[in-house]
Order: sequence, then structure tokens, then C-alpha cells
Amino acid sequence: MCCCSGSIWGAGMHTSISEILKEKTLKSSRRSLPCLAQSQTHPQNLNHFLSVPLSPEPKTYTHNVSASCTHITPRPTGTQDVYTEEREVAEFEPKTDETLLVQQKPVSRAKLEARTDSIQGNNSENPSGLMFRDGKKRIDYILVYKKSSPQVEKRCTFERNLRAEGLMLEKEPSLTNSDIMFVKIHAPWDTLCKYAEQMNIRMPFRKKCYFTDWKKKTMGRVRQLKSWLPRNPMKLDKEALPDLEETDCYTAPFSRARMHHFTINNRETFFSNSTRSRIVHHVLQRTKYEDGKSKMGINRLLGNSTYEAAFPPHEGSYKSRHPIKTHGAQNHRHLLYERWARWGIWYKYQPLDLIRRYFGEKIGLYFAWLGWYTGMLIPAALVGLFVFLYGLFTMDSSQVSKEICEANTTIMCPMCEGNCSSWTLSDSCVYAKVTHLFDNGGTVFFAIFMAIWATVFLEFWKRRRAELTYDWDLIDWEEEEEELRPQFEAKYSRKERVNPISGKPEPFQPFTDKLSRLMVSVSGIFFMISLVLTAVFAVVVFRLIAMEKFASFQWEFVKKNWQFATSGTGVCINFMIIMSLNVVYEKVAYLLTNLEHPRTESEWENSFALKMFLFQFVNLNSSTFYIAFFLGRFAGRPGDYNKLFNRWRMEECHPSGCLIDLCLQMGVIMVLKQIWNNFMELGYPLLQNWWSRRKMKRAGEQNNSKDQLPQWDRDWNLQPMNAHGLVDEYLEMVLQFGFTTIFVAAFPLAPLLALLNNIIEIRLDAYKFVTQWRRPMPARATDIGIWHGILEGIGVVAVITNAFVIAITSDYIPRFVYAFKYGPCVDKGYRCLRGYLNNSLSVFDMGELKNGSYHTRYCRYRDYRAPPWSPEPYEFTLQFWHVLAARLAFIIVFEHLVFGIKTFIAHMIPDMPKDLCDRMRREKYLMQEMMYEAELEHLQKERKKNGKRYHHEWP
Repeated sequence: MCCCSGSIWGAGMHTSISEILKEKTLKSSRRSLPCLAQSQTHPQNLNHFLSVPLSPEPKTYTHNVSASCTHITPRPTGTQDVYTEEREVAEFEPKTDETLLVQQKPVSRAKLEARTDSIQGNNSENPSGLMFRDGKKRIDYILVYKKSSPQVEKRCTFERNLRAEGLMLEKEPSLTNSDIMFVKIHAPWDTLCKYAEQMNIRMPFRKKCYFTDWKKKTMGRVRQLKSWLPRNPMKLDKEALPDLEETDCYTAPFSRARMHHFTINNRETFFSNSTRSRIVHHVLQRTKYEDGKSKMGINRLLGNSTYEAAFPPHEGSYKSRHPIKTHGAQNHRHLLYERWARWGIWYKYQPLDLIRRYFGEKIGLYFAWLGWYTGMLIPAALVGLFVFLYGLFTMDSSQVSKEICEANTTIMCPMCEGNCSSWTLSDSCVYAKVTHLFDNGGTVFFAIFMAIWATVFLEFWKRRRAELTYDWDLIDWEEEEEELRPQFEAKYSRKERVNPISGKPEPFQPFTDKLSRLMVSVSGIFFMISLVLTAVFAVVVFRLIAMEKFASFQWEFVKKNWQFATSGTGVCINFMIIMSLNVVYEKVAYLLTNLEHPRTESEWENSFALKMFLFQFVNLNSSTFYIAFFLGRFAGRPGDYNKLFNRWRMEECHPSGCLIDLCLQMGVIMVLKQIWNNFMELGYPLLQNWWSRRKMKRAGEQNNSKDQLPQWDRDWNLQPMNAHGLVDEYLEMVLQFGFTTIFVAAFPLAPLLALLNNIIEIRLDAYKFVTQWRRPMPARATDIGIWHGILEGIGVVAVITNAFVIAITSDYIPRFVYAFKYGPCVDKGYRCLRGYLNNSLSVFDMGELKNGSYHTRYCRYRDYRAPPWSPEPYEFTLQFWHVLAARLAFIIVFEHLVFGIKTFIAHMIPDMPKDLCDRMRREKYLMQEMMYEAELEHLQKERKKNGKRYHHEWP
């Protein structure tokens, strides 16, 4: 087994030939990309047109047919120059600019149609349809604009400057919309090398293979033993994924001066498609369209409607007429669809390396995190299911449920004023049994388990992220200095200061202006949170009104189950309010974030993500917090009930506890929200794409079949990726993580529901990225950003809330105090709950009601108060204070115990595996030898070529 893993040197940015030829110091790095395939392997049936021999790039002029901008002489009046779109045939050098302004005669519509036919003919020979008309130049990026757009001058200047930067452009009209024009962009070899060096893109370094250590040999023997075992059905079949077969390589920042060190078997495949698109995007972001410091970048041109869209093209169709098993994959998109996005392989692992190569490291890390989170949910779901089954099997044998079901003579006090009458406790037998499903002996254990699980999940994710950053060559990658947002440049262009990193002057936001905008943003956040609390208060009022109406309902079934009716209708109305406010919150968060004027795109994304999380977290959980910690706490007692607005009695808990209301709240919201999110993620793009295809057919276009359209036209008819990037994807999963951990003591089935949803979510997102969205810009990232800190914060909140849920919401502490202090079995040496129900219910004399009628009957209510015949009637008993002290003690002990375990586990689990550290140290050692031998080998070849003597020692 051989290993060439690691990297060699660090390359800086070169601006002159002397600097390019200067020797560079070597720097230890990481391995990432395949040696033999140069970070991009292609399916077998693509090799026939991608296997271009290694030869120097021709420096002769290129004959190119394109649509360009022709400059017309300005009017005598001195008005602004006028530009017009014309078809031209131009010969130009990619790095020159004078030949771009040659005026040609416009081409007629008939010739345009004939040219379109020739394009389709070329596409038939080239199934991917990703080439220029000559069939040799690969399309790396697509720009789309409307011919009717008035921003002709900016577009012409921008395109002329793109050609001056070394890019090649070719224009094509849309076959589905006569007003749409596509600009195809190709980056030649020299341009790719130039910007790969400037961007410090790491490429595979060609050198000898080394035997690593005994662990590699041992793992080889283990693999041989595993080959005799049955195949794991969850793992991907590597025979069906040839792109995953790779050898480890050292990688280094690309350098034209040291080009002979890199493994360049084929110039067409040395830079992967995603790398080529990233380089072109880099150029697009930094090319000017007018004179001025802030007059540059494709983002601003998209904002002022100069261009309608800018995106890298998909690699052909995701479907094929032939089976992939017999004919192989047509392209990487087809391979991703067959081995990742299809619903039939929901049980298999994700091809993360292939996802990363096609969509970039940032999206690859999202799916890696989502897959890791889903896998970690399996043990949590199993334990939660066991706790639920334990409650199900012990439901009939529960002492509390038995006493409630047998309490035929226990008369309970009326639940409302007016027409409400007394009721027997046995009427709520079913309610008590359902409560036992979620409030049983396994609740405390499961709450502790989930708190520890959240810590283990985050700690092991750090290790998994370290392995991925190692595999993907991101360990030594430092994010380059981000460019300023166009909005920031436009706002603060008059004030400048020197950037301490780049040493160049840039717009500067004064501290007072930043502070004032931040205060306005924070005020807006608090206002929206107060709006949520107002909505929760409205739901509480509705529950009070509904409780009174359902308790005095004429229909006996509703009257007996008024608790379910009140909770169910309240949850449904609360869900509608939540989904309505979410739409408002997105717009408000977008407005407040733009008001702050963040400096860079990452700052904008982090600020927007934090606001969206705060808004939706409060919106989703505020009503749940009310039910968990406030429901039934301020109800009062019979004869002295607390009333809201002196009209409606405050809601009180059922004699079996308040936990069932919390469980119903969580179950309904979690299920409905997941269904709604899945519909919006997949159903909405499907409907939009269907509608766009329907409009194409109704327009009467001759080429309305999707299969006949070129790739750029098909991509244009897809939906763009969400403008917020991955914020919405992460936000949905982080909110689910909070729902799964914060109130898990009340709903042990939450991890199971989350697991089932995530299994669907992974394939749904995969299908959406591969088939329904345009290809997003491949971006690099080393972690999941601000979301990791949010997840850690949720883990801390989960410990506190679960401690309060067990201590305050559930009846675990009152039963514990009764069994150890007041139960009939205490003197006998063991614990039991016989008589617990009668002990937990207080007595009220209904003859004291001030309604003009006096009764001698007594009714019962849930509380620890003295009976009416005691010297101090209706005062809290000593048992009430014992229970309260036990609740507080449990909260303190639970929090300290769980936080101690979490801290211990966090310190015991290193962020980076020891094996990975050993490999990195091994590579640093091998790096010195590879550096020496690479230079010596090159020098020996040069001397031999020149006929000079050479020696094996260092010259």
C-alpha cells in the first residue's frame, strides 16, 4: 500500500515575472485530491472526449464566433457613448483588447436559426452540451441577460474587461425566450494557472509513493478478512462509484514556477469543474464595469439588472436512457442522482467525496453534518422508543392510573363557572393512562441520556470534521480576505482606512454609525420577540375561553374530554400563528441585517442566521415554555380562583399532571412543521419548474422539449438556489435539534420523529440540489460556521429545561417525596405509591360557594392545602413545602451532575483523532524528503538535457 499524502509548499500571490521565478519556502500541508485524476475523475464513457493529450497551449490567435459589443461614435452633442449589441466574427488574443472592438455586420435571424441548428448538431455529438461551438473549449460559467435591458454600456465594458483578463466569451440566444441571451465563459489554461496561483489553490503534487507505517499494512489485512464477510448494505458500492477510487497525494499551492512538480497528465482534467468555476467566479467578482473603486463585480451587476443570473452549468442531464449498471454514468450529475438523490437508496451512506467535488466543500460539509446528525439520532431514537414502550407496557399496572380509573366516588370540583357541574375522577381514566406513557420512571434517565448525547454528538462531530478537513485538504486552508459587499462600498466609499491585512485603502464604517445601527437592530429584535409573546398571550386567552366552552359543552363526549379538545385546538391555532409569523420574521431579519451594513458576505450571513434563529426559536418554543412552566401554576383554588381580566378562570392542570399537555403540544407542532417544511422544500420548486415548462409550451416554441434544449437553457429554466444560501437548511435542522433535546423529557418519541424526518430530508435535499436547482457556486469552508456555537448553546439550555420539566412539570418529585416520606410502606422498609392520589388531592366545601345555594358535599382539587375543617383552612400543608424543597434540590443536583458529565466527556474526547495526528506528523517528516528529491530530480534532468555532469548529492 502506498501513500503520497500531504503537501509541500506554500505559494504566495505573484504580480511580476521576477516574483514568479523566485524560490518559495516549503510548507507542510494536507492531502486531498486524487493523484491519478487530478481532483476530477470522469465516468468511463466521458473519457473519449476529455482525454486531450498533454501539450502546450497554442499561442496563436483563436477564431471565435461570438456576440459582442460594438462601440458607436458618440453624438456631436457630447452625450454619453451609445453601445449596441451586434453579432460579430472576431479573431482575438485572450489577453489583448484591441481586436474586440472590430465592427461587423449584424447577422440575420435566418442565420441565427441555422446557427442554432448547428449547435444542436454539436450537442448530439457531445452529449453533455458543455462546450463552445468548436467542441473543444469547456463552458465554465454562464451569464444571462435580457436584450431589452437598458444597461448595455455596463455589460459591454464588463465583458470587454473579462476578455482582457484572459477569459473567452461566446454568446447564444435562448431557444425558449427570444429576449434572453446567454454568455458562455471559458477559462483557458494560462488564465487558470494564473489565478490558481493567486488564489493559492492546492493541487496534487507528483512524487514517489511511500510505505507509511504498520497500521496501513494491518488495515490491509483487516480489509482482506472483511472481504470474506457479507457486504454491508448501507455502504456504497465502490464498483458503481469509480470516482471514489483515489490514491492519496501531497498537495501544494499551485505555482507556475514549480509546475513541473505537479501531476499534470491531462490539462483538461487537471483543474476540476468546480475549481474552474471557482476561478471564473473569482474573476467575475473583481472585474470592473465602470471607472471607480466600487464599480466592479458580478453581484452589483445582478443587483442593478444588468444580468439576470450567473451560475456554473450542470454537467449534463441527471437521467439516462440506459441503466447505469451496464452503461455507466453519463456525467457526475447523473452519478449523483443514481447513487445519492434517488429515494430507493435512502438506507445507504452518502458519497461525500463526490458531493464535495460537484458542489464544493461548503455544501459537502452541510450534508456531512446532516448525515452525522441523522446517524447519531439512531441510538437516541432507540432509547426513546424503549422508554415509550416501557410506559406502554406498565400503563395498566401503574398505581396512579389504577387509582384514577377506580375513583368512581371521587367528586372533582367544577372546571369552570356557570353551567359547569362536578365530575368524577374516573371520567379521566384514559387521560391518566396516556399521561403515564410519557411520565414514568424512565423520564429522568432519558433526560440525562439526551443531555449526554448532545455533548457526545458535538464532540464526535468535531472529530469527524477534522477527518473531513484532512481528506478534503482544508487543514492548512485559511480563508482569503473576503471582498467587501457592494452595499457596504457604496455606503461608506467616502471614508477610507488602510486594511491591516492587504495594506490597501478600503471603505470604513465609523464606530458611532455601527453602534447606532446595531442598537436599532437590537431594538427591532426585541420588538419582534414582544410580538411573539403577544401572540402567545392571545393563544392563552383562547385556551381559557375554549376550556370554559368545552367543559360546559352539550355533547357528552366533548364534555368528558375537554382537556384534549382545549389542548388540540390551541395547538393547531398556535401552529398557524407560528407559520404566519415565520414569513414576517424572514423579511424583518433581512431588513435589519441590511440596515446594519455588514462588511463582508460571511458577516452578513452570520448576522442574518443569528436573527432568524432567535426569531424562529422564540416563535416555536414560547408557547411550549408557557405550557411547561406556567400552565396551572397560577390557577388558585376553588372559592378563590385567579381570573384573567376578572372574566376567565386561569387554566389548571389535570389531576394526573400537566405533562400530557406539553407532550401534545410538541407532537403536533413537530409533525405538522416537518410536513410543511418538506412540502415547501420540494413541492414548491417542483410546482415552479412545472409552471415554467408549461409556459414554454404555451408560448409555442418549436424546441419546447427539455431533452432538445442545450444545457444552459435547461439550467436557466431551473430554480436558483435560495438567496440565503444554506441558512434555511441549517436553520430547519438546528430548530429540530432544539425540539429534540430541550423538552425531550416530556416527549421521548421526539428523536424517533426527527430520525424519520432526516432520512427523508437527506434524499429530499439531494434531489432538490441535483434536479430542481441550478448548480450553486462551489465554495470552500472548514466548518459549519456560527451554527456550531448555536448547537452548543442549545445543549446548555436543554440541560436546564429538562431539569425544570422533571422537577416542576412532571409528577416525578411529588411521587418521590410521597414514597419516601408519606407513603404507607415507609415503615415496612420499602417504597410504594398506594394512596398517592388521595394524598395529592385537597378538599373543598362547596357549601362555601357564593352563589346563593349551600351544599354539604365536598369536592376535590389538585393541591396540597389544609381541609376546610382544619384550624387554618386552605393553607399550604407541610408536604407542599417538602415537595417544593425537593424540586429545587433536584434542579441543582441534576444540573451539576449533567454539566459535570458533559464537561468530563468534552475533555476526554479530543477534537482530533490520534491516528490523524500521527499521519499529519508523518507527512511533515516525509515532506522534507520529497522536497529534496523533487528538486534534485528536476535539476538532474536539466543537467542531463544540457549535457553537463551531475551528481546525486545536493548541488
